Amino acid sequence: MARALRALRGPGPGPGPGPGPRPRVRFGPSPTGFLHLGGLRTALYNYIFAKNHQGTFILRVEDTDQNRVVPGAAEAIEDMLDWAGIPPDESPRRGGSFGPYQQSHRLDLYRRASDVLLERGAAYRCFCTPQRLQLLKKEALRSQQTPRYDNRCRHLTPTEVSEKLSQGLDWVVRFRLEKGVEPFRDLVYGWNKHEVADVEGDPVILKGDGFPTYHLANVVDDHYMGISHVLRGTEWLTSTSKHLLLYKAFGWDPPQFGHLPLLLNKDGGKLSKRQGDIFLERFARDGYLPEALLDIITNCGSGFAEKQMGRTLEELISQFEIGRITTHSALLDLEKLPEFNRIHLARHIENEGLRQKLIRELQLLVEHVYGDQQVDQEVLEKEYVERVLLLRKGHISLLKNLVSSDYSYLWVRPSVSREQLQTVSGEVDEIGKLVLGLMTRQAAVLTVEELNKDLRSLQKQTKETKYSSVMKLLRLALSGQQHGPSVAEMMVTLGPKEVCGRIHKALSS
Repeated sequence: MARALRALRGPGPGPGPGPGPRPRVRFGPSPTGFLHLGGLRTALYNYIFAKNHQGTFILRVEDTDQNRVVPGAAEAIEDMLDWAGIPPDESPRRGGSFGPYQQSHRLDLYRRASDVLLERGAAYRCFCTPQRLQLLKKEALRSQQTPRYDNRCRHLTPTEVSEKLSQGLDWVVRFRLEKGVEPFRDLVYGWNKHEVADVEGDPVILKGDGFPTYHLANVVDDHYMGISHVLRGTEWLTSTSKHLLLYKAFGWDPPQFGHLPLLLNKDGGKLSKRQGDIFLERFARDGYLPEALLDIITNCGSGFAEKQMGRTLEELISQFEIGRITTHSALLDLEKLPEFNRIHLARHIENEGLRQKLIRELQLLVEHVYGDQQVDQEVLEKEYVERVLLLRKGHISLLKNLVSSDYSYLWVRPSVSREQLQTVSGEVDEIGKLVLGLMTRQAAVLTVEELNKDLRSLQKQTKETKYSSVMKLLRLALSGQQHGPSVAEMMVTLGPKEVCGRIHKALSS
């Protein structure tokens, strides 16, 4: 920041750092809450654009509205970017050559920038009281007009300004909006211009507490941080002409702008933050993988040649084209998220390194959910848990599905007596021996399809037990339950060793 301050002390701000061959982009959240899916999408588009061009992705915390800052939110936002796999190259935590990366730590820079505009006559001090501004607003609403400042203090003479300053009156700095804005070419919306002076009063750029507003802070920071491309939400599109007037007043070259269309619910409504169901912490807590979230928020939008489920981050980077972003809002259907997660969870299970992490997570889940049911340590052994993961790959959407009641038989060995089994069939011993023999023969290859055929053949070797009773008996011996997955599926997932152990235990009890 020292370099920026030296530039402001000179005869006037010169041109900022050029974009160079590699882009520098920034994600600028306000720490007024925690990172939600809309913010993640903005961050992601900035990240993949930067990485697609070997550029730099910056996190800049925009905390100029101190009344709305939530303690810990800035740190949590960076934590969630790390969790999502899109960490910034420069940030408050990581540092960098263009810091500080928190706007509340750059106040001197904004004050000096506003002084430059005051000296050039591009800005002025406004002494209007909050009460007067409130009356202006009420009068406009009463007349069914859009409230706007009437630019009263723009016309104060230097003598009048000096008198008010000598009286110790409170003041803010406002920027003079000029008519005749030049059109700009947005990377998404094409040619645009908004005659802001026709519809708005002169905006405040420096508040009475010394903090800048969004307009001044972002223009100053983007210039001195060397930002080459500004990719932000479409709600800022109409403000861009105002920002370009600021760049012109400073004598700076502006970055390129690209405004991203809104992320909406599948019915076209705004994403609801009220229930907390779109915040990343919630998805992480529920066991969703970050890859699934990155996949679904890009799949429902644009920027790629075709829609495709299951993209990895590397594929998102390599396939992204900013020219393919359309102006249509992206409709997000979160009911599809489990299917996205199923695809990425299967990839994690296939990957040796990631699978080891899942094994430990599943072991902890089993201990947490079934810890009070005397879980045998053998079912927590790495080999057994790994087998379960590999066999259930593609069948589960979340890791925690494996500790649901449907899969409790995997972790809690049933306590079933011979007497209980005999109420189902008097041929308990015969059926038990047939199953043990089947497991010995089929130890090498167990599939649900083959087992179903073998169990049909096995029933025919009994004297009088129906197939449905054989299945009921085996389900009781293997799980202690009357409902759940098919018997063949249970046997495949448990494996020959565990099936034989449970059959022996039931027959000998």
